Amino acid sequence: MTDTPSPAAADPNARVRRYAWIALGCALLLAVWGLLSRLSARNALEREAAGAALVTVVTATPSRGPTADTVVLPGSVQAFYEAPIYARTSGYLKVWYTDIGAAVRRGQVLAEIDAPEIDQQLRQARADLGSAQANYDLAHTTNERWKGLLATESVSQQDADQRAGDAAAKAAAQRSAAANLARLRELESFKRVLAPFDGVVTQRNTDVGALINAGQGGAALFRVADTHRLRIYVSVPQAYAAAIQPGLPAQLLFADRPGKHYAATVASSARALDANSRTLQVELQIDNAHGELLPGSYAEVHFALGGNVSSLRVPVNTVLFRAAGLQVATLDEHQHVHLKTITAGRDFGTEIEVLSGIEPADVLVVNPPDSIAEGAEVRLAKPLAAVSGERRS
Repeated sequence: MTDTPSPAAADPNARVRRYAWIALGCALLLAVWGLLSRLSARNALEREAAGAALVTVVTATPSRGPTADTVVLPGSVQAFYEAPIYARTSGYLKVWYTDIGAAVRRGQVLAEIDAPEIDQQLRQARADLGSAQANYDLAHTTNERWKGLLATESVSQQDADQRAGDAAAKAAAQRSAAANLARLRELESFKRVLAPFDGVVTQRNTDVGALINAGQGGAALFRVADTHRLRIYVSVPQAYAAAIQPGLPAQLLFADRPGKHYAATVASSARALDANSRTLQVELQIDNAHGELLPGSYAEVHFALGGNVSSLRVPVNTVLFRAAGLQVATLDEHQHVHLKTITAGRDFGTEIEVLSGIEPADVLVVNPPDSIAEGAEVRLAKPLAAVSGERRS
């Protein structure tokens, strides 16, 4: 039996064509695979770019106002009475008796001034008064005599009137000399510098031999402060002005007395707002009989005021300042932004009171970028606890 050759054996080109078709098919498969891979990579890159373009935000929710607000304001502590002591007469300081920190009583001598010019003027005034008194005595005696002569018609009425006028002029001169002597005696007494009230000497700005000029044209010799009771002045913002009334208690904290709280009471207020700062000046008073607190100190004043539980509060870093007013950026369930205009109330520093415009369930964007717009899609940042868990795993 004779073998019949196959068509492929009969036609050697058939095998070549078959391999060519196989190679072409593989090339087409590779081309399609490469094209699909590039399309898939481009789509993935586009999705990654779109995801990267989304703003990552942190959110917060509004909180209800507390039943009581504690307002902390800076206060300036001053003595109940404080006065600079000036000289009322010129001269040189002869001696001083009290230094800083010395407790003094009202009328106590703080220093003495040597004023030789005043002494000379005083002696001259005494001599002038003696001369005026002698002239008046002579004129008075002469007038009485002429009145007697006029009764017997020994002198004319004109001459008698002249003697009476001269006696009146001499009396006026005598009174003027007496007044001048009294004035110089007062100046002489001012050589002794006295304490105006009970207190403590807080400054001494002079020394023995220093030239003293009378009045406020010269420097103050001493400063005396009455520290048995202190005044604390606080500038209260307008938002709290209506709640500050006389008798309202407050707590004071001092940096030099850590851990201690001092009770004070509102004594009065200016009853008018400062037009520049829109604040109300309030005076508190505190007993300082033991001298524990120092005038001139800085104090933290804590007021406990009634809160408003019906109002909402939001962090200040959620508020946008736009031409339309104050706004906040809220998120819906699809993480799309919706801008809401709010009405602000009181400013608490880290929080702001919102009177209207938002609901308690709103989700607010913290630190929203200025470019954030209505309807924009954002991406929520992972909670800190979740991020920490991923790091630990």
